[in-house]
Amino acid sequence: MLKSKLDKYNQTHLLSFIDELDENAQNQYLDEIDSIDFDQLSKLYQKSIDVLDQTDVGKGVITPIECTDKNSLSKEQQDFYYDFGINIMKQGKYAALTMAGGQGTRLGYNGPKGSYVLAAPIGKSLFEIQCNRLIERNNRIGCTIPWYIMTSKENDSSTKAFFEENNYFGYEKSSVYFFTQNCLPMLLENGRIVMDGKNKIKQGADGHGGVFKAASDTGALDDMKARGVEWVFVGGIDNILVRLEDPMFLGFVAYNKYKLGGKSLIKRDPYEKAGVFCKKNNKPCVIEYTEISEEMARMTDSEGNYIYGDLHILCNLFHISVFEDMKDTGLEYHVAHKKTNYIDETGNVVLAESPNAYKYEAFMFDAFEKYDSMGIFRVKREEEFAPIKNKEGQDSPQTASELYLACENK
Repeated sequence: MLKSKLDKYNQTHLLSFIDELDENAQNQYLDEIDSIDFDQLSKLYQKSIDVLDQTDVGKGVITPIECTDKNSLSKEQQDFYYDFGINIMKQGKYAALTMAGGQGTRLGYNGPKGSYVLAAPIGKSLFEIQCNRLIERNNRIGCTIPWYIMTSKENDSSTKAFFEENNYFGYEKSSVYFFTQNCLPMLLENGRIVMDGKNKIKQGADGHGGVFKAASDTGALDDMKARGVEWVFVGGIDNILVRLEDPMFLGFVAYNKYKLGGKSLIKRDPYEKAGVFCKKNNKPCVIEYTEISEEMARMTDSEGNYIYGDLHILCNLFHISVFEDMKDTGLEYHVAHKKTNYIDETGNVVLAESPNAYKYEAFMFDAFEKYDSMGIFRVKREEEFAPIKNKEGQDSPQTASELYLACENK
């Protein structure tokens, strides 16, 4: 049965070394192969050979989107939104979700990125930093915010072990829910699945847009509903200034009856490498920096502010109904042309010298276009955005730590 399926989709190379495996390894490997949706991969591959980036700005009319600047609000407005959000939290209707599927490879660190410990005087892991913020908020509202952590197949067990070793950093263990992100096999340019070993398929996480389906597939969404959660904040592990328990942002989105909201920052310069909020065919949207024309990137208003200048920083708030909608409709996968080594059918390692494979990811911001409106809450970069992406230089542990300490010492 499996052999005929592989014949149909031209993937018989996956069984090239099956006879070299012991019975247990064979069974595990065959189960992995059997779990692959070959029909889906076949359709994705067909798109890949037509176009690498399936997001086409030219297909829509792009216009600016309204943003609310937190710091332009009066104290009375800020207090109102804060109190509105606090009340939702106190009712147990709020949850935080951290996307933490990455490894610390780019930092020269062997382990889940969230377990990376910043140097003194901070001396805390990225997980502990986020945990401490939640604990502080819990103490203020008198209840515990459920914390959902999306891992990957690669780091799930080590992430859980890290939390156990550290006694969950003092967090209520029953309020922490781990779930695993979905993956998709990578494909070579000839359409064949990439083999990373004789019984290992090279899989790639399906992007931050996969959070909705993963929450549904793993039971995390059911757990949210069972707890009475109505609002879910979603952010990444690598931003050490992320406010995953911000009552003012919650109050702003909920009071104005938006189903989803996003925090934004004004870009540093016309060409900063991040997507910007806008409208596409009058629906909220994010345009990637690679898709913005030079004219749009440099466009300013009468006061000199960038018209397309509000960056999407992966700090988003969703009503639970958005998770329900997205689990049913799903998000389109985008294709990236990547360079990857692989083993051929003779067992030899082929070293890639240029992009030779396709990786598929869903982007969270594609969900925005499915709704008529969205609350954009502009915040200050130095207060809420200190990503750790590179070992040295910009967006490194050093630069992020400096921003973190400056905020802590205010």
